[in-house]
Amino acid sequence: MTTAATDAEGSGAHPRFAEALRELGLGDVIPQVRRFPDATRTAAEAAAAIGCELSQICKSLIFAADHVPVLVLMDGASRVDVERVRQELGAEKVTRAKADVVRETTGYAIGGVPPFGHRTSTRVLADRSLLDHDLVWAAAGTPYTVFPMEPKALIAHAGGTLVDVRERTA
Repeated sequence: MTTAATDAEGSGAHPRFAEALRELGLGDVIPQVRRFPDATRTAAEAAAAIGCELSQICKSLIFAADHVPVLVLMDGASRVDVERVRQELGAEKVTRAKADVVRETTGYAIGGVPPFGHRTSTRVLADRSLLDHDLVWAAAGTPYTVFPMEPKALIAHAGGTLVDVRERTA
């Protein structure tokens, strides 16, 4: 059995994600991955399981901008404003990607998509709201696992561009 498989099994991190962490020199994050018996597919489920604020969850959401996948990193308490994403990208149309496109693009199922370590390279937009916290939690490649990281580091490792794309509250 390889070290990657052993590490991933021990932490619960998806093997592809564990390998991505090692490739980025972030092997020390693997032991910090937390696995929960119940799914943490939604930001609310993850925050409840971890015991953190909803806004400390980093959602990794795939959209299609003129049919090209783009990753948007958003805090768990906010919703993405698709029109703002469209303007940021200069696209004609932006929609939520279908589940098959998410899996094909990232290699992970919806509810477990991490902010990096994807099958393909995509443009990444990271909402500034993530910087409101010293630590955020993101999916570790499965609907049952999360990992902590300082938001600036997470955004840097994801290759994200800082933007303001969350819906404004009235």
